[in-house]
Amino acid sequence: MFCLKTLYIFHRRRCRLGFTKMRLQSSQPVSEVRPLEGTRILDLTRVLAGPFATMILGDLGAEVIKVERPGSGDDTRTWGPPFVGTESAYFLSVNRSKKSIAVDLKHSEGAKVIYDLAAASDVLIENYIPGKLDEMGLGYKDVHRRAPHIIYCSITGYGQTGPMCHRAGYDSIAAAVSGLLHITGPENGDPVRPGVAMTDLATGLFAHGAIMAGLLQRQKTGQGMHIDCNLLSSQVACLTHIAANYLNGKKEAKRWGTAHGSIVPYQAFKTKDSYIVVGAGNDHQFVTVCKILNLHSLTKDEKYKTNKLRVQHRRELLGILSARFSEKMTTEWLELFQDSGVPYGPINSIQQVFSEPQVLHNGLVLEMDHPCAGKIAVPGPAVRYSQFTVSSPKSPPLIGQHTVDILKNTLGYSDAYINELLKARTISQHEHI
Repeated sequence: MFCLKTLYIFHRRRCRLGFTKMRLQSSQPVSEVRPLEGTRILDLTRVLAGPFATMILGDLGAEVIKVERPGSGDDTRTWGPPFVGTESAYFLSVNRSKKSIAVDLKHSEGAKVIYDLAAASDVLIENYIPGKLDEMGLGYKDVHRRAPHIIYCSITGYGQTGPMCHRAGYDSIAAAVSGLLHITGPENGDPVRPGVAMTDLATGLFAHGAIMAGLLQRQKTGQGMHIDCNLLSSQVACLTHIAANYLNGKKEAKRWGTAHGSIVPYQAFKTKDSYIVVGAGNDHQFVTVCKILNLHSLTKDEKYKTNKLRVQHRRELLGILSARFSEKMTTEWLELFQDSGVPYGPINSIQQVFSEPQVLHNGLVLEMDHPCAGKIAVPGPAVRYSQFTVSSPKSPPLIGQHTVDILKNTLGYSDAYINELLKARTISQHEHI
């Protein structure tokens, strides 16, 4: 106990001193200091959930080393069209500000490279089926033995243990098993997959937050940890009120299209030329909607006085509202709803999204110069910070673009040993570099 307590106190003091030293000696302007500078992330993930998480960590200043298979690389490099030159737009969208090292993990020397990199990193994140990395000597217990400081984050389909843990996990499958597809789609139609992989993205956000929590916990204890993230748990957690409706009231959910099961009106309405979405979350907003639509009689009708009553008389009320919305163009309705205090908006095409003044104002388009594809543009960070900016992001890497540099300058491998690994095809370096 004495030894552990002494270690803990020493670590706390070291963290405080290090933080003070950083504040006093840093010559960087505040706007250029990002929270994860000096943090190294070893990224063994592919496709979307993991790469999305590590991209956010990279935006926050972390050095992200992306491990890829020599030759083919991340699966999403081939997902297209569209391609920008030879690069997949899908891959480009979630892999900015990363370095790429191409290593064959099936080679014993390749596994050793990853083992060495893990020891030199703060975080390891992977999305292999449980047990796969253990077979290579790269599971949590193996890595923790050499690097007890490591924050080791695993992303799987269903978790590290349990009856489904060894199944491969893709977004649409987890979305189906978790009930998301059951509640998504037209009211009397088939289940519909959301237009983007929301289960993957939610898991990436959970993983990003969990890694940040792990780093903070390590500051307090001096110890690393294993983090278990999975698609199923992420999506079930995101069911929120739908899950609570069933768990507390045994109310089975159904599909509502764009509508809401517990709020009326709260949905898309067809206009003369397209659609507008309007949501009246309280009685005052409902009265405002009726005034804008010049349907004043509805505000006096006892059937619509409260949201509970409006839900009970949903079909009759929505029939009246839909008929009125169909009489004008969307732009006309947008002008009438402006400054009303009622939430509203058009259903934009993707082209319209990136012409939307607020999207442009929020800096949601990042442009970068790619070594092969030329100038590219991707969605930018969703969050702004008062003390620093996510500026000058690096373009997504080519396969193995940084292999030799990382082995030489991060791990201190000799040129002779690196050449041996290259000849044995344990590693590869992109020819463009």
